[in-house]
Amino acid sequence: MPTSSDLSRVVVTDRVERAEGVISLDLQAADGADLDAWTPGAHIDVVQPSGLERQYSLCGAPEERATWRIAVLREPAGRGGSAWLHEHVEVGTELAVRGPRNHFELVPAPAYLFIAGGIGITPLLAMIASAEASGARWRLLYGGRTAASMAFLPELARYGDRVTVAPQDTTGLLDLATFLSPAAAGTQVYCCGPEGLIAAVEQHCAADPGLTLHVERFSPKEQPADLIDTAFDVVLARSELTVHVPVGRTILDVVLEAGIDVESSCEEGTCGTCETGVLEGAPDQRDSVLTAAEQVAGASMMICVSRSRSATLVLDL
Repeated sequence: MPTSSDLSRVVVTDRVERAEGVISLDLQAADGADLDAWTPGAHIDVVQPSGLERQYSLCGAPEERATWRIAVLREPAGRGGSAWLHEHVEVGTELAVRGPRNHFELVPAPAYLFIAGGIGITPLLAMIASAEASGARWRLLYGGRTAASMAFLPELARYGDRVTVAPQDTTGLLDLATFLSPAAAGTQVYCCGPEGLIAAVEQHCAADPGLTLHVERFSPKEQPADLIDTAFDVVLARSELTVHVPVGRTILDVVLEAGIDVESSCEEGTCGTCETGVLEGAPDQRDSVLTAAEQVAGASMMICVSRSRSATLVLDL
């Protein structure tokens, strides 16, 4: 199939209602070929006929090269991406997709703690299967509004008491303090869900140096209120071109206007599609993808939201 920078055509071969407002779609290559390989935590971009692109985690089995599986929560307050898939996609529908790509990699470890909120269970399913296959110790804390709204509960039931299912209407908010402590030093914590959950998990893990946290967000994290935008120049090293980025415009906008082909999708700093290498200068990191250490290192940036702390930034474009 094409590389992740190209669009591929896939056909929906199965559609299953997994919970209230959640469907899963099984996808196979339109030409019958094997699909691109992926690793736990990866997602694909689904490109709708309108041009709207949305990211969905792969939640099937990575070793199954004939089929990808995604799950879609219908979000009434969203921008229409999930509603279109729920209303217009059936078995036999052909879709344009891009990927897979992975900014939420499962690192090898002897122990894991997985925390999911709602549809955030999707990237964790393949991670749990991988942890189980490797013999690692692991537990899952899975919360949702109600049990009826929580997808893949039958698939998780086989893991027994290593899975704690906590619907908010019967158990209240997730008991993160109990779940995260005690934990052995070196435990890897993976969390995906709404921003409130991620912020709470970040707070708990920050107080325990023995825990290493990895998160994937659905929406941009809150930025400091005192952020100030300034204008700056960007040198596009491979294109041998310099562009000016004024206040009120993004690097992505200006680069595209200059005729440089850059892949992008969410334009919110959450999907990682527009990640670009930084050759010189100090990026002002405002994304919700890179880890804190990666942001400080400044080797790459998301040009849809991040800016520059230096007067000139040199990018690998």
